[in-house]
Amino acid sequence: FKDVAAGVRNIFGGRSQSYENELASGVSDSLVELENQAEQLGADAVIGVDIDYESVGSQMLMISASGTAVKLA
Repeated sequence: FKDVAAGVRNIFGGRSQSYENELASGVSDSLVELENQAEQLGADAVIGVDIDYESVGSQMLMISASGTAVKLA
């Protein structure tokens, strides 16, 4: 149903709140995973964070976050 509603919104204009919520959730999950990996390395912070979006097939969006883990002096 999300796809149908989004398709109708694309025709008439407007934004799909369900897609925006899913995208925000994906970004949040990616940042949490980045933070967890940095913590496992003993880092105090992550700098230079970059968030990328890629379409995987016609029904999936991949979100990745990368950055540099640093140890503060």
